[in-house]
Amino acid sequence: MPAKRTRTKGKRRGKLREGFTTGTAAAAATKGALRLLLTGSILTPVSVTLPGDKTLEVPLHRHSEDATRSLCSVVKDGGDDPDVTHRAEIGARVRILGVTKGDTEIVFKGGEGVGRVTKPGLPIKVGEPAINPVPRQMIQWAVEEVLVSLGADKGQRIEVEIFVTHGEALAKKTLNPRLGIVGGLSILGTTGIVRPLSHRAYKETIESALSVARAAGAELVLSTGGKSESFARRLLTNLPEESFVQIADFYGFSLRAAAKSGFSKVTHAVFIGKLIKMAMGLDYTHASSRNMDLTVLGEIAREATEPENLCERLVKANTARHCLEIMQETNTTSKIIPKLAGKALEVSKTHSQGKLDINLLLFDYSGQLIYQS
Repeated sequence: MPAKRTRTKGKRRGKLREGFTTGTAAAAATKGALRLLLTGSILTPVSVTLPGDKTLEVPLHRHSEDATRSLCSVVKDGGDDPDVTHRAEIGARVRILGVTKGDTEIVFKGGEGVGRVTKPGLPIKVGEPAINPVPRQMIQWAVEEVLVSLGADKGQRIEVEIFVTHGEALAKKTLNPRLGIVGGLSILGTTGIVRPLSHRAYKETIESALSVARAAGAELVLSTGGKSESFARRLLTNLPEESFVQIADFYGFSLRAAAKSGFSKVTHAVFIGKLIKMAMGLDYTHASSRNMDLTVLGEIAREATEPENLCERLVKANTARHCLEIMQETNTTSKIIPKLAGKALEVSKTHSQGKLDINLLLFDYSGQLIYQS
């Protein structure tokens, strides 16, 4: 769910503010909770070590303790990045289980609001809490730093239970159920920092979905969103849930990732607007990257020997939907759409370096199949 964008004092107007990941929040909460358990005192903000030998100061939100266990939480700050986890409370409950003969051992548990992995193909084993490898490493660093700073023995076995308040409800707004992560959110992050509009998180989600589909041995259907996917599902009833991956505007990236993941066949499920942008040769199809150029449709209509007045109407149309309405009105859909689709498929093959056999499903806005390659 997009978060409201805010301005940060001292920043020049127009510059977006960075935030921190759920993994960073979990590491900060763990560090605060362990220090509270061992000393009985709270220290905020907490200095968190990030990948790349960077650090970040993170304020703690609430804390509590009893004789055997302590709790600290952090309010996750996504900066100006639209993120369903922005302002979510992410916390850690920590207790010491015993001593080890070697280095510090962390036993990870998923508390309320943290999902559990149920499908293969993700970086975490089936049955484990959905706390990704980098956040786990950051939590390990956090624990070891507290032990070293207090002069405590590092050879300890420590249980860290991560929780997200209302995480199960928030997870319904993500793709986690599709990936086989049930019961809550994933604790994510590769750098510890959220950089606004970097698209990294969505690309990682696409890669995870491809990995799950590959592990399930499923065919692959790439859609631009929920609506086109629902129409494809209605048509391809024999395919499992893992087959369907929503790629938003990451058209070229998704094809390259699919080829890299070892797929040999892909089906696109699209509407006319995305098809035109595909035919334009774009890699990323969002309007912010490049406006739709309807001259490509006019050129294709001319190749189909359609009258010049029709070609001009298509070029001057208000929207892609308007173009489709013009073609349907003039009974030229069957002449123009196959050529447009052919051009888009050539671009798709280029993006995948010819490694994918690519099928295309074009739907109108009511869900009727207009064209299938």
